[in-house]
Amino acid sequence: MKVLKVIIGIIVVLAIVLVVGSFFLPKTYSVSRSITINAPDSVIYKNIADFNEFYTWNPWAKMEPSAKTTFSGTPVTPGHQYNWVGKETGSGYMKIKTLQKNKNIDIELKFIEPFESLADTKFDIIPEGSSQKVTWTMSGENNMISKWMCVFMGGMDGMIGKDFESGLASLKEKSEK
Repeated sequence: MKVLKVIIGIIVVLAIVLVVGSFFLPKTYSVSRSITINAPDSVIYKNIADFNEFYTWNPWAKMEPSAKTTFSGTPVTPGHQYNWVGKETGSGYMKIKTLQKNKNIDIELKFIEPFESLADTKFDIIPEGSSQKVTWTMSGENNMISKWMCVFMGGMDGMIGKDFESGLASLKEKSEK
């Protein structure tokens, strides 16, 4: 009986530490990476805003090419959507919210599995001499679980920063061809 009380006491203390501790962890996150691409802004823009093209350089599609993907809506317009379901990548969708031709793409990114979350993803294309500086940014709010995941996995930057770098390198390669 005494052992059971100790075990229950430990569980209660751990639960309190998890809940109270989460109030001291960051509520929001933002991850951003940039690359300079020597290609016309219109080419880069189409490679991002047309999810049929996006799929070819997307780092997560390369990670799990067997994931089931579908595209809907008119490419390069608000509402254009890319859905995926995979064993490694989980499931979710990306949907274009707004566009500024050859300058900006704002995307709603929703993960459904393995855990639900919503993020705002933006691509900014800014002239830089004869090239274009492309910045990929993802931001959102952390729930209690993702706050603690970030503690143990180096934050969102640590979890997806390298994927952004890999994806931008592939976008550069595709756009400069």
